Amino acid sequence: MTPSSQPHRAELSLAFAQAAQLGEGIQWHAASGRWWWTDIEGSQLHAWTPGAANSLNCKLPDRLGCFAHTRSGQLILGLAKRLCIAQLPDLMAEGTASPALQQLVAVDPSETRTRVNDGRCDRRGFFVFGTMNEAREKRPIGSFYQYSIQHGLRRLALPAVAIANSVCFSPDGKTLYFTDTLTRRILQCDYEAESAQVGNIRLFCEMSEPGAWPDGSVIDAEGCLWNAQWGGAQVCRYDPQGQRMASYGVPVRNPSCPALGGPDGDWLMTTTARQDNSREQLQALPLSGSLFGLRLPGSLALPESLFDDSAA
Repeated sequence: MTPSSQPHRAELSLAFAQAAQLGEGIQWHAASGRWWWTDIEGSQLHAWTPGAANSLNCKLPDRLGCFAHTRSGQLILGLAKRLCIAQLPDLMAEGTASPALQQLVAVDPSETRTRVNDGRCDRRGFFVFGTMNEAREKRPIGSFYQYSIQHGLRRLALPAVAIANSVCFSPDGKTLYFTDTLTRRILQCDYEAESAQVGNIRLFCEMSEPGAWPDGSVIDAEGCLWNAQWGGAQVCRYDPQGQRMASYGVPVRNPSCPALGGPDGDWLMTTTARQDNSREQLQALPLSGSLFGLRLPGSLALPESLFDDSAA
């Protein structure tokens, strides 16, 4: 389907009101039946059961760029400069909680300008993530990494980036998608989990709308990529060849990460951010920072891979 033959543009609506400074990394966790996401600048991990009035809010000692649930029922957290395992006593709790943390590995300890940003597990259950340059000059000094209990922390042989985003994997796990947000291009490459080998880096798609920047992405059961477009107020779906199939409007400026899930796998959800909005824009769009969602005609969700935290 070409952009000129797109169906009517659907609109997401408010799912859960929140004032996240930088909502990110949303995913559906089937075992708990909840949406989980991070407010990076708020140093918090959140979880919400659809229809519930309240959420779980976990205050963390540092900013949380990305995370994944583990096979044993814990979480792996990509804090600003380190990966940790987090233990929550009750994944179904509401209100505030303070998870117990165990550090796994430091990330770029000698480079003060970078922090962990986007990431998720590959289909094998290894944690893949990227870093970003927080300095004003935004030179491409960030990297992409793979972490596993079996092999430790390994840098992937991908180009340096200013802002790593859009980490996701094809249904068979053999293709890795990623972006440097500032280039406005999503790339793809061949990927092999056990050896952490990448190759054949190539263009997947390029942003066309002025002011739209590629942020988080997720792959659906048909192998299509959904991307939240920061500044573009939309989530777009691309076919496996990189052609845009549809766009879904978000009623705030900065959607940040899409997810597919829900009890029947037929919900599209996105986090949003208050960050990078003027005072006037926030007055006009007071729900910035909330979750927005849309029920799709059918089930498109692929289950999120759980981090393999078994012994090597």
